[in-house]
Amino acid sequence: MFELIDEIMGLSLKSENLGFGHMAARAFVMYLALIVVVRMAKKRFLSNATAFDFILTVMVGAIAARAMTGGAPFFVSLLGLLVLVWMHWVFSAVARRSVKFSQLIKGNSTLLVKDGHIDTKALRAAHMSVEDLQGDLREKGVSEPSQATEARLERSGKLSVIKK
Repeated sequence: MFELIDEIMGLSLKSENLGFGHMAARAFVMYLALIVVVRMAKKRFLSNATAFDFILTVMVGAIAARAMTGGAPFFVSLLGLLVLVWMHWVFSAVARRSVKFSQLIKGNSTLLVKDGHIDTKALRAAHMSVEDLQGDLREKGVSEPSQATEARLERSGKLSVIKK
């Protein structure tokens, strides 16, 4: 059985010796495996809600690509993907129960505008210019900071605004 799988997927071949059929078989299996992996993961991870989620997305893509092209052992890479998704799931569960752990791995929101006034120190710490803030505010339908009760740079990197 293993010999048949090896022949179809070219598991014992070097990457430069993989043929079209091997790549097609690897792509097919990887696609099915990624469906399983994504279904096992929490739904937010693909939305890149935070840097924590984005890291998993990038790592899954990188590992899957290496496995498909023969740059890394196929089934070992699949196991690595499962471990990463499991770790993400565990970290998310712990972060849901622990504010400190959540802040450690996901960060905090940053208050940029309070009662219509820009916090220039917070803006500087966020590496944003006033022009960046004003552009983000306009995208939220606020033409001037004075029209906002509050504006926060969320953990996701998106600006949220509460209008006056």
